[in-house]
Amino acid sequence: MYTFTNANNKCNPFPIRWLVTARDAGSVGIKLWGDGMTLDAKHALVTGGGTGIGLAIAKTLCAQGAVVTITGRRTDVLEQAAQAHDLSPQVMDVQDEMAVVDGIARAVARHGPVQICVPNAGVAEGRALHKTDMAFWRSMMNTNIDGTFLTIRESLKSMHDTGWGRVIAISSIAGLRGLKGAPCYTASKHAVVGLIRGLAADYLGKPYTFNAICPAYVDTDIVPQNIDRIMARTGLSEDEASDVMVGANPHGRLIPPEEVAEAALWLCGPNSGSVNGQAIQIAGGEM
Repeated sequence: MYTFTNANNKCNPFPIRWLVTARDAGSVGIKLWGDGMTLDAKHALVTGGGTGIGLAIAKTLCAQGAVVTITGRRTDVLEQAAQAHDLSPQVMDVQDEMAVVDGIARAVARHGPVQICVPNAGVAEGRALHKTDMAFWRSMMNTNIDGTFLTIRESLKSMHDTGWGRVIAISSIAGLRGLKGAPCYTASKHAVVGLIRGLAADYLGKPYTFNAICPAYVDTDIVPQNIDRIMARTGLSEDEASDVMVGANPHGRLIPPEEVAEAALWLCGPNSGSVNGQAIQIAGGEM
């Protein structure tokens, strides 16, 4: 049994200590270099990686040695995040099948097979069912479930050539229970969890795991948008609308995206190989 401290890098100026056996490190594709332990330049791909949860996950994986491709639709946002945090940007709209096929192929050509796939890109908007038209329904499904499906499918093409892989889809607490006022969003996030569980069953016994992370309300840049939507839908004041979101989390606070990122990192770490097909709540309590 050894204790290791990672080398400082641009992603993480603070050393992190790990306790791991050499056997366990090898089994998950983590190499021990002298007195440091890293993800050994494993290629991670994070959709929606320019902001919020996606960026937090990208930074956390990079800090442990992964080469991280972040994708999104906004070139300026991606390039700013990439330059600030030593990440690799790839413009890609997960709603567009050919964009995903081409974008992931380009990422693989630059950095090798994807071994950590994080389908994170998504939209969150509530609307009563009787006010939901097909355009709204299809847009939600195209991003939240079609985009997840395409990202995983294309990443697995190169992951199959390796001896280790992790697929970590970002679902939501709405993937485990009904979210009042958002039946379309709830359905899309339940679908993500179902896809992950089906893939875990398909790949049982192989060196790949498939899990979903299901956060409650997270403190990201979409919070103001959600507050505006709650205000418009309910007539509440800004403070009251904010309290709706905060109060929905059992511990009475919004969740920092870094807490979600640390869960994703743990799923890539030693002794996580038996965690497979799970929908992991990050909600501050039982939901």
